[in-house]
Amino acid sequence: MSASRRRVELAPLYVLHHRPWRDTSRMLEVFTREHGRLTLFARGVRGPKSRTASLLQPFRRLLGSWSGSGDAGQLTAVEAAPVKDQTGGAELPAAELPAGALLSAWYLNELLLKLTLRTDAQPAIFDLYDEALALLRAGESVPPVLRMFERRLLELLGYGIEFGSEARSGAALQPEAYYHFHPGLGFVETRAATTEGVFAGRTLLAIAAEHWQESGVLEDARKIMRLALDGALEGRELRTRDVARAVSRRTATRRGEPS
Repeated sequence: MSASRRRVELAPLYVLHHRPWRDTSRMLEVFTREHGRLTLFARGVRGPKSRTASLLQPFRRLLGSWSGSGDAGQLTAVEAAPVKDQTGGAELPAAELPAGALLSAWYLNELLLKLTLRTDAQPAIFDLYDEALALLRAGESVPPVLRMFERRLLELLGYGIEFGSEARSGAALQPEAYYHFHPGLGFVETRAATTEGVFAGRTLLAIAAEHWQESGVLEDARKIMRLALDGALEGRELRTRDVARAVSRRTATRRGEPS
């Protein structure tokens, strides 16, 4: 084996996306804990005798082995990674995602595909993604899980939002004041409480503490994260947003609501 090639054995990974490659193989876009985002080629997994085709699906924590160089490799082995039960004791197979959480999980995948760099190891982001999927599998409410993931992902990527202080003065946010959000800068105090992009200080402090149950907090958090993510994406569109809008329109039509 040349010095430029490497062999990795049973490393934690998730499949973010896959597509057919040649007649019986697949090209996998994977996110690994210790090696970052990579392309792996899985040979023969679309054949009738394949034992791994059912494993190589998104949202399943896997242990994979591969060899290769650079940001692409040949998958040589894969197995399901057991997870601990809630007491931290017995290891169990991971539960499937509820149907109502699938689109949100695809959204998490798309964020990782668009915002992480290839071969850039990000163990903290892997653990954050792992935690978010575990919460969705456990039936947790989807919006708080998404807001938590978005906020912490932005922090880990260097786009963190300071929810505790005013951007220009550094003064602590006041519950009764209003602040305009400037992506890349932060919150600037304003008197125009009804202007687009303006949020109440009490709401921002609740987001900082992740007190999602308070009225209006989740909706304002969604708007803020949308603005911050748009800045980080630099004009790149998210297909899952388009799908979510289409689903929302169809649901409204069935209910007889205006679209």
